[in-house]
Amino acid sequence: MKVLLLLAKGFEMMEASVFVDVMGWADNDYGYDIRVITCGMQRTVTSAFGIPVNVDVLLSEADPADYDALAVPGGFEEYGFYEEAFSPAVSDLIRQFHARQKPVASVCVGALALAHSGILTGKQATTYHLLDGKRQKQLAAYGVEVVNAPVVTSGNLITSYCPQTAPEVAFRLLEMLVGTEKMHVVKAAMGFAD
Repeated sequence: MKVLLLLAKGFEMMEASVFVDVMGWADNDYGYDIRVITCGMQRTVTSAFGIPVNVDVLLSEADPADYDALAVPGGFEEYGFYEEAFSPAVSDLIRQFHARQKPVASVCVGALALAHSGILTGKQATTYHLLDGKRQKQLAAYGVEVVNAPVVTSGNLITSYCPQTAPEVAFRLLEMLVGTEKMHVVKAAMGFAD
């Protein structure tokens, strides 16, 4: 199995790395055959706080048919996150995964990229909940039923409300890919209590 990890400019490193670690433990320690492939609009994507990351494939080369799930970490507006996260190319990629009924997982304001693509309209979801709910109001403006909960799953879609929730999002994605029992094996091995 392959998870496409979308790294938009200004993405938050903590929110991206959790997918690499959780899927890496599943593959390396338990042989669950899951790989994470990073993707961006350029070969080198600069994260929030200025850390450059070289991606495996360009967004223009990524075919959703070749992947089993999509992961979308959030990022910082002041580092240009929404410039790429709201681009037509990113919206199209998100819609293609959703049309194939493949899991699409987002952390924090990554949910706004999902909403911008149109796949969250009429569904329950969440996003960053602090700062007087500014981002949740933005999410609601897309016709989303905002739930003020740490992690919200709506069918094949996973959203969450802040960086602290990133591990739970990755575990829920893993569960969608390999099942509950195998997910709990990895979760326990990584020291996360249920």
